[in-house]
Amino acid sequence: MKFHETPLEDAYLIEMEPHVDDRGYFMRSFCVREFAALSLETSFPQQSSCMSSKAGTVRGMHLQVEPHSEVKVVRVLNGVIYDVIIDLRPRSKTYLKWAGFELSPDNNRQLYVPRGFAHGYQSLTDNSVVHYLCSTFYAPDASRGYRYNDKAFGIDWPLPVACISARDDTYPDFIIGGSGLGF
Repeated sequence: MKFHETPLEDAYLIEMEPHVDDRGYFMRSFCVREFAALSLETSFPQQSSCMSSKAGTVRGMHLQVEPHSEVKVVRVLNGVIYDVIIDLRPRSKTYLKWAGFELSPDNNRQLYVPRGFAHGYQSLTDNSVVHYLCSTFYAPDASRGYRYNDKAFGIDWPLPVACISARDDTYPDFIIGGSGLGF
C-alpha cells in the first residue's frame, strides 16, 4: 500500500497495489504494520457496508462525538463515489477545510478519515457499494451531522443531488465555536 498525504491534516489517501496474474488480482486493503508505522489507527472492531442505488445520492455529513469519535477507512466495492471529509478539529491547522476524492474499484484507493472529521459522499454511479472499517462501535447518542450544502463549508458536489435522507437534509448549520464536538 502507498499512503498519500491529503490537503487535510492527518487524513490519507491509501493506494492499494494489486498483484495481477492470469487468475485476476490480489491486494491488501489493510495491514497493521503499515498503518502503525504512520501512527494510524489499527483497531477496527466494526465494519459496515452501504449501497446507494441511484447516482447523485448524497450521504452525510456524519460523525460521532467523544467519547465515541471514530476513525474510518472507506473503500468502494462497486461503482464510483465522490468522498468528502471536513476537518472539525478546532486545534487543527486545516480546521473547517474540506477535501473530496473519487473512490472506485478501478482506482484502488481508499480514504483514511481521522477522528474529528465529518464524512459523507455522493454516488457518481448507480448501485455504488461502500465499505467502512470503523474504529469504534456505532453509538446513536454520539451521532451528529451537518448539512451537505452548509454554506460554512461550501462543498462543491459533482452532480445535482438526486436523493438524500430527511435526516441528512435537515441537519443544523455549523456554528463556529458552538459545535460542542469535544475535539
